Amino acid sequence: MTYVAISVGAILGANARYLVGGWVADRLGSAFPYGTLMINVSGSLLLGFVLTLATERLMAPWFRPAIAIGFLGSYTTFSTFSYETLALVQDGSLLRAAINVAASVGAAIVGVYLGTVLARAL
Repeated sequence: MTYVAISVGAILGANARYLVGGWVADRLGSAFPYGTLMINVSGSLLLGFVLTLATERLMAPWFRPAIAIGFLGSYTTFSTFSYETLALVQDGSLLRAAINVAASVGAAIVGVYLGTVLARAL
């Protein structure tokens, strides 16, 4: 059951990533990797929320891996973040690259924290 739950979560997460990334790019453009930033920050918030609920409340044993490994593992993407940051550096956009790193890491940590706080507030 756990393997099936992870697989279904991965299918949903990958498609959510594609849809959210496209939606953000349509609205904000592609000069800066806003889509990847949005995906990684929202994924961090969701991870903090889900893992806190899974740890502090009774849940089905398949739920945590389905969401954390399956859905969020395929939804978030450190490799794309790294590639896009390197592309900014290679294009000579050092300030944009630095902003991307600082915003991605800082906002992701804040997202995990807020997800934890929200889950504990329930």
